[in-house]
Amino acid sequence: MAVVIAALLPVFILIVLGVVLRHSLMRLDTQWHGLERLTYFVLFPMLLIQTLVKADLSKVPVAGVGGALLLSALAMSLLCLALRPALARLGIDGPAFTSIFQGATRWQTYVALSVSANLFGEVGLALASVAMVAIIPLVNVFSVAVLAHYASPEKQSARAVVMTVIRNPLIWACAIGLAINVLHLPLPKIWHEVADALGRSSLAIGLLVTGAGLQIKGLLRLSLGATLGVAFKLALMPVLALTLAVWFGLSGTNLAIVAICGAVPTSPSAYVLARQMGGDAPLLAQIITLQTILAAITMPIAIALVA
Repeated sequence: MAVVIAALLPVFILIVLGVVLRHSLMRLDTQWHGLERLTYFVLFPMLLIQTLVKADLSKVPVAGVGGALLLSALAMSLLCLALRPALARLGIDGPAFTSIFQGATRWQTYVALSVSANLFGEVGLALASVAMVAIIPLVNVFSVAVLAHYASPEKQSARAVVMTVIRNPLIWACAIGLAINVLHLPLPKIWHEVADALGRSSLAIGLLVTGAGLQIKGLLRLSLGATLGVAFKLALMPVLALTLAVWFGLSGTNLAIVAICGAVPTSPSAYVLARQMGGDAPLLAQIITLQTILAAITMPIAIALVA
């Protein structure tokens, strides 16, 4: 419990700091718009590239851990899409649906890596890296496609959706990072120093931007969209991931890593993506904040079930 709370507390503190800065030192929308673009086009892509470049895939059960998490993310994505007609009848519009989708499928990389490393050391970090390689490209492609299709005022053609996905910097970042890792391309020391610095800053700035977009007055007035976004990610996703992991025959540390990665709250980069592509950013900020708070309870439960 203490390890999980220690990993989640800085995330929540940075979100709160973003709220404070938005209403005190940085009140202009243009200030936050600049930070959003910096995060979306530079910082988060660099984080994805560098993390995938450094992931050690040689000594871990890629098929088991990666497969269970990949299929669970795919299953959750398909479930959300299957529920779209029913949600529309309940008054959830396209932009709100994209926020539910992102809240249900994306994952907080730093929380997963931190908790995995704190609990299981280098082995845990390697296993979590496998999970990251499995999940990040899939959920980024799906998130961009869903936003392009449902967040736009006018329904876009299949070609327009594909082009939006192709132009997305996060997709390119995943492709570049994986290519460098698989091909074992050497990178100079200066690259790693610069990339690590940019990657570290992306989390903090992304969380500050998330907090700046949060509407505090509506935080505790839960809508159907916020409730579904929280329930899908913190309750249903761990069940899907662990069911598939057991089916694949995983146990011990491998199973615990699946539990950790399946139970983490959604990524703050989802908020930046929603802002850039027309999603319901305030709803997603509410989902991210609620998930971050409640994950301090639900993550230890998920881990305890397999410990």
